[in-house]
Amino acid sequence: MGRCDPGLKLARHLQVEDAHTALALGSGDVPVLGTPALLGLAESSCVDAIKDDLEEGQTSVGTWAEIEHLAATPVGETVCAHATLIGHHGRRLEFSVHIEQRGQTVAKVRHRRVLVDRERFLAKVPTAGASA
Repeated sequence: MGRCDPGLKLARHLQVEDAHTALALGSGDVPVLGTPALLGLAESSCVDAIKDDLEEGQTSVGTWAEIEHLAATPVGETVCAHATLIGHHGRRLEFSVHIEQRGQTVAKVRHRRVLVDRERFLAKVPTAGASA
């Protein structure tokens, strides 16, 4: 199932806008980069790091994350997420993501994704209103 060799890396940037703040996301009441936005940035950088190594019809889904949010980032600043694939165990992929702003560490994230067949995965997702 896909190559996805450990060591794959990708850097992704995000300019903080009002929509990314804790206030806007409901994760706090301050107008600084919210933890949910940081996690989204980390996950998307992991997805992008492996996308060229996936087999046809294959995707990955996030299953676990641990985030340490270390510093506040105001609206208008840019953060950069550096994702590194550190392990590939069967279908499970382990990532380390370091997020920084102007050389200062803003967050550290450990993230796990699982490789799946897109069609089989979606076939198992219940539709809205369907009884269990």
